[in-house]
Order: sequence, then structure tokens, then C-alpha cells
Amino acid sequence: MDLTLMASVGGFFALRTTPVRGGAHRPMARLYAGETGPLTERVDRVADRLSAPERRVAASIAHLGLAARLWSIALGSAALFGRLPALAPGALHWDPLSTAPQDLWLADTEELPGTAARIREEVQYGHLAPLARAFRHDGNISPRLLWGNAGSALAGAVRELVVFARAQDRPDVARRARALAAELFDDPELRTTGAPHGPAFRRRSCCLYWRAPGGGLCGDCVFDRAPGAGR
Repeated sequence: MDLTLMASVGGFFALRTTPVRGGAHRPMARLYAGETGPLTERVDRVADRLSAPERRVAASIAHLGLAARLWSIALGSAALFGRLPALAPGALHWDPLSTAPQDLWLADTEELPGTAARIREEVQYGHLAPLARAFRHDGNISPRLLWGNAGSALAGAVRELVVFARAQDRPDVARRARALAAELFDDPELRTTGAPHGPAFRRRSCCLYWRAPGGGLCGDCVFDRAPGAGR
């Protein structure tokens, strides 16, 4: 598995297998086991950076970034190589206090079959479900919004892979990414998050970014214009 090639798709597809010297990375498993203090600090940092009027705005943006990284690593490797790294929460590390907490490193080099079922086990069940519980423990944020973020992040990963495939004349990569995403979206938690289930995805919930000062509507936003605009 060529991680350099995968990283060339875009920043969300990068994965390291060694820690950063001086970093404060910790296994995701500790967060899922109830060590939510670092997540609280991370949301606080995002809230300060965005001057968020509500904590749930910052929580949503922090969650969306992590969801995008998780889907991108798994879907990207499966589409490119037909395999994906085992993303066990005890082996996948994050640093919630860094300027780029989505910078992940993996302590295990095991590879798994690049099937939709395997991606679902590794990402949706292994990370997104417990991650949603951790964010809900931090504050008042709805499950519908969090799963909407997950659907948006999955569709965004497909979109990046399709762009890469066109630029590199790799129609096979785009074909596999679309096929895998179609299977992944065929799940009760993801099926109703938006449509169509591909690059043109438009979500049925809002990530709340428009509520931050200077924030706008995302490309897949449920709204045609920010609520209250033009009144």
C-alpha cells in the first residue's frame, strides 16, 4: 500500500505510521472509553477560532473533520489498492491539542480486504458510532446532525477520489470509490443523510457552520441560503 500515493489525493487521505516527535498523540480508544477531557479541549479550541456563538457549532465542525479523515483513509486505500489499513481504535492515534488534530498516525501495519463491509466495520462501527457518543457526552448536539456529518464526509471522500481519478486517468479508482460508497450508504444510519449518494450529495441536515461569524453555506448544505438571509 503506497501511502505517499494515497496522500497525493488530498490532505484528508494522508496517514502516517510513525508519531510526531513532541506530539501529544493518544489512541482513539481512550476517547471512546470515556477519556473525553481532551475532546472538550479540542472543541474549546475550535470554538475560539470560529468565535462560535454556540458550543454545538464548534463541536459539529470538529466532528466533521475527524469523520472526513476516517472515511478518506479507508475509502481512499480501498479504491486505490483494493486493501485498507486496520484502523483499530487502540492503534490509531490523534492529538486533540495540535493545530491539525486530524493528523493521524497508525501504529499497526495490518492490511484488510478493501470491501464495503470491512470499511463499515473499521470506520462506521469502529469509530463513528463511539465518536458520536463522545461528542454527545461533551454537549448538546443531535445524533441526526452527527450522522449527517458522516454522510457528508463520505460523499466528500468520493468527490475527491473522482477528481483525482480524472486527473490521473484512473477511471478504475472512481468506479471503485462510487461502488463502495453506494454500499456504505445502504445503511439505516447513512441512507437518509442526503442524496444522491455520490459526489453531487446534498445533505438533509446542517453542520451549523453558517452560524459562525463569517461562516457560509457548505457546498452540500441543506439550505439554499442561510436562514434569515434576505428577510
